[in-house]
Amino acid sequence: MSDDDFTDFFAESEPRIRRALVAAYGPERGREAAAEALAYAWQHWDAVKVMTNPVGYLYRVGQSKSRPRRRAQVFPIAPRSRESWFEPGLPEALNELTERERTAVVLIEGYGWTYREVADTIGVARSTVQVHFERGLAKLRSSLGIEAGEVGRE
Repeated sequence: MSDDDFTDFFAESEPRIRRALVAAYGPERGREAAAEALAYAWQHWDAVKVMTNPVGYLYRVGQSKSRPRRRAQVFPIAPRSRESWFEPGLPEALNELTERERTAVVLIEGYGWTYREVADTIGVARSTVQVHFERGLAKLRSSLGIEAGEVGRE
């Protein structure tokens, strides 16, 4: 096992895996799941390094380590404040989305990822990401009382 190969892989892949898992499971559980997935990668580096899509595989490893038995609040609801830099109802509205809808919306709108980048990371088809993104964005708009032309990718 080459430490340099893994170090390079880690530097390139850790942010993608962490962001995707945080989008799916929230900051605390997402970071823990990413750490566990990358520890798995280190322990199984010989197998992981030859995979076609190791980031997608490790995302799934993180999912299996983090999946709750029941629907949990992913993003904490902060007290409403006039000084808020984001829509105060956003955390609650994000919590109402399905895991895949939330992941697609946060990665595409929040981080500026493409449908293809999300698809490669979470291991689904690009069209599946687009469907989850569009459904999630529509649900957010409805929850927040926003007209379709006010925000997003029209």
